[in-house]
Amino acid sequence: MTVPDDIETFAATVGPEPDDVLRAMDDRAEETGFPTVGPAVGGWLQQLAGFVGAERVFEFGSGYGYSAYWFARALPDDGEIVLTEIDVDELDDARENLAAGGFEDIARFELGDAIDIVDDYDGPFDLVLIDNEKDRYVEAFEAVRSKVPVGGVVVADNMTAGPFDFEEIHRLVVEGGESDNDMATGVAAYLDHVRSDDAFETTLLPLGEGVAVTRRVA
Repeated sequence: MTVPDDIETFAATVGPEPDDVLRAMDDRAEETGFPTVGPAVGGWLQQLAGFVGAERVFEFGSGYGYSAYWFARALPDDGEIVLTEIDVDELDDARENLAAGGFEDIARFELGDAIDIVDDYDGPFDLVLIDNEKDRYVEAFEAVRSKVPVGGVVVADNMTAGPFDFEEIHRLVVEGGESDNDMATGVAAYLDHVRSDDAFETTLLPLGEGVAVTRRVA
């Protein structure tokens, strides 16, 4: 399930105003079909960073830097955001985009598997974005779990749509059972995993393709 276009557009309209770099990235996504969280969710990422007073952010999967750019706009001058990407060309584009916004001093660019890369970084991370392979979401969460402080937030994309339809993920989460779609199975397993962890509290933000917002409470 995806949010109707008019509601999505309205949510983006009342959210933080994008700058020219973000507009260019949105144009690229529209022209090429490259999957980004979109401006409505992007505004929420910036807002969440402000809510938690984020100083350090880690991303599992960064593409050409779209979500990282929204996060970076809320970070202090001495903050840090770690972008990870397995595609060297996308990572180069992310570096150019973050530099165009003046965020090159706070951005770290890592080429490779984010689940391996996060081991090289000490916590804490106030905000984490999980947007890598859907069937590895639980693995990503566990890789960073100990580095998220109380009050820190883990955001996971593609909770209601993506390489599967809403009916499939709804069935798996609500009714259980099995699926031939590994991506849907991975997302359902992630939701079950974080909801069953007493140290975290999870809610769903129904914008874009669905975002789970998981806050460490203990």
